Parts: sequence; structure tokens; C-alpha cells
Amino acid sequence: MTDRLAAVVLAAGMGTRMKSERPKVLHPVAGKPMIDWALDAAVAVGADPVVVVTAPGQQAVRDAVAGRAATAIQEQALGTGDAVKPARDALAAIAAAGGTVLVLYGDTPMITPATLARMVEARAAQDRPAVVVLGFEPDDPALYGRLVLGADHGLDRIVEARDAGPVEREIGLCNGGVMAIDAALLFPMLDALGNANAKGEYYLTDLVGIARSLDRRCAVVTCDPIEPMGVDSRAGLAAAEAAMQIRLRAVAMAEGTTLVAPETVFLSHDTRLGRDVTVHPHVVFGLGVTVADGAEIRSFSHLEGARVAAGAIVGPYARLRPGADIGEGAHIGNFVEIKNATVEAGAKANHLSYVGDARVGAGANIGAGTITCNYDGFAKHRTDIGAGAFIGSNTALVAPVRVGDGAIVGAGSTVTRDVAADAMTVVRGEERTIAGGAARFRSRRIKPAGPATGKR
Repeated sequence: MTDRLAAVVLAAGMGTRMKSERPKVLHPVAGKPMIDWALDAAVAVGADPVVVVTAPGQQAVRDAVAGRAATAIQEQALGTGDAVKPARDALAAIAAAGGTVLVLYGDTPMITPATLARMVEARAAQDRPAVVVLGFEPDDPALYGRLVLGADHGLDRIVEARDAGPVEREIGLCNGGVMAIDAALLFPMLDALGNANAKGEYYLTDLVGIARSLDRRCAVVTCDPIEPMGVDSRAGLAAAEAAMQIRLRAVAMAEGTTLVAPETVFLSHDTRLGRDVTVHPHVVFGLGVTVADGAEIRSFSHLEGARVAAGAIVGPYARLRPGADIGEGAHIGNFVEIKNATVEAGAKANHLSYVGDARVGAGANIGAGTITCNYDGFAKHRTDIGAGAFIGSNTALVAPVRVGDGAIVGAGSTVTRDVAADAMTVVRGEERTIAGGAARFRSRRIKPAGPATGKR
């Protein structure tokens, strides 16, 4: 029988160095709040329940995790050891059952489910370690707590950086923060914590020493140094974003997408790219984008809330806004913006156009400079362009309006009434030509030179 598994996510930090009205753990990385990365990882390994511990004034965090996790409040900031205690009631059942409790942090978005799974597996080993600690070896261990191993390679104790002596500071194996703890021992050990240390706080890391005093073994599971990366500043947030982008790009390429210049492409956590998709340099994918097999996204395009079907071409310099649905083999060219509109299979809008709140039928052609005039200052209105229709350059389609299948709208038209299928519409002012008019125009505006004065 598999042990029950629960998780506590510590999220009570105020994040003062972020200098933000937004709680630190709600700042996004790849479009997802940092705490959601931790919650997703915990849920992925089967943790149930999951409890998020917040500070008293962090209602925004509690609202953000509602429906996904229980919440508890740490009334005073007395350290990480004290921060787990408010989860006592929510974890009573698993403590009685003797399962495992994962302790995570809401500001460490890089932790992976695979790493958590290895920690849970280590807890289930034959010797049943009381505490499994995540360890890593950073290039510069200066500010991290050190993991002191015993002769049996088990973990003897964790020494915080401020409390480390010269010998301990030479240790390269550092504390990654995340723990997997015997649920039956968790709260008795927390109750035994003291705060005789440099910061006068209750350290969660002291659980290792308490477990060892009970003659229980503790263990270490190591990970890539990027995983325990915590965020407590805007610079740290930027570093986490950069690290997450590297990870997301690697996954995209491993699954069959060509990124011509990976370091210039920015993905969201939910970006879905099919096989044989080619993404050229300097493309940004906002939230909610799906690109099907064989499509091509050309340079300097920005996509959000959009779907691109197989074989379509988008860009360069295109913008797909929420609700853009680009059909199979369609072309969306440079400086074209699509919003809440369907562009059906084989349709083309190759230059300098805005198509909003519209349908563009299969095989239709949208000429350069075309706009759908969808907003009257009060409400949005729909434009419907039929299959095979041809819209000439510099056309304004004043919605609500419909252009039928196979219809032609002449360049420079402002269309305010429906155009029937296969009809041709040209709406222009009368063209007049005045012979010699340009010369007379100039003569009236160019003043003759005055007499010379001899002055310089």
C-alpha cells in the first residue's frame, strides 16, 4: 500500500524587496503565478491535501488558491519551523495515518514533479528516513545552509549559513529547502524546536537534528541547482523567468518544434506547439496559444489567446490577439492584427490590415490597408466575409456588414451595406481632374522674391 502524501506550501513571506503591492508568490513566471508552479508540482505527485500557509494580510493569496488548496494563517513571522504549525488541523488525518508531508515554498517555481517524486520514493525506502532533504551544489554556496553528512552518508544535520563554522563553510552540498517528512513525527518534532540561533527564529532545518536524536535516519536527494532557486526580488524574478524559458524551449524542441534562435523566443507555460512547427527569431507567445503541426511563425510576431492551424503562416510582425483562430494554410502577414476573428482555411491577409470581430471565409483575400470598423464607441459589431471574397486595398468595412461568397470590393471603398455573393462593389467619391490645376495652385502659394537689399 502506498503511503498517503500531503503537502504544505509556505507562502507567508511579505516579499518587501519586490517593492510591489502584489504578494510575492503571485508574481508570474512564464505567465503562471509562482505559487501555482509549486501547487502543480505537489498535485502532480499525488499530494492530497495541499495546504498553503499565508500571512494574516494575504487575502489575495488565499483567494488565488481557493479551490485548489486549503489555507492556514501564520499569525507571526517566527521562522519556517513555526510556519508549518498552522497546517496542523488540516494534516491531522495524514499525521495519524503516518504518511509523508512535503514542505515546499511558494516562491520556488523551478521545482519539478520528478524531483518531488524522488524525494517521496526516498522516504519510502526500507530504512524509512524520518526526513528527506533536497540538496544541491551551487557554484557559490556562501549564503546557503550546509548539509552535513555522517559516515553512513545519511544526513546528520543542517547548519544555516549564519551559524556555520569554518569547516562547515567548506561543504559544497547545500540545503534546497524542500523536505519530505514522516507525517507522524512532523508536529511532535515542530513542537520540540527551539530558536537559539543567530536570527532567533524556529528553523525547519532543525528537524534533522531532532530526528537524529530520536535515532531516526535522515537522507538527502540531490537536484539540478536551478530547481531550488528562490525569488525575493525583481532581479530574482527575472532570473527565474530566464531559467523557465530555457526549460520550456528545451521541451518544445524535444517534442519536434524548430526554434531558429531559441534564446529570442518567449513561451508561456501553456504554449502548445505541434510537430514541425518553425518559430523564427523574436517571437512572443502569450497565454493560451496553440500552434498545430507544420505551421510557421515568422519573426517579431506576438500571439496570445490564439489558435493557428496546420500549415498556416503568421508574420513577420503579426499580432494575434485573444480569439484569433487561423485556419489551415492561411496566411497572416506583416503588420496584420487579428482579434476575436476566424480566418478560415487558405485565406490571406498579407499586409497592414486589422481584422476584428469577424469571419474571413476560406480562400478569401484581404488587401493591404483593410480594416473592419468593429467598434462604434459603445459596442462591438461583426463583419462576415464569405469564402473566396476579394477585398481590395484600403477598404473600410463598417460593421455590422456582410460580404458574400465570391464578392469583390474595389480598392478604397468604405462599405456600409451588405454585398451579395458574387457581386462587385466600389464605393468611392467622384474623381475629377482639373487641367493645369496644380500649376495654378502652386502659383497662388509661392510668393515672388522681393527686391535685393544688398544686406548680408
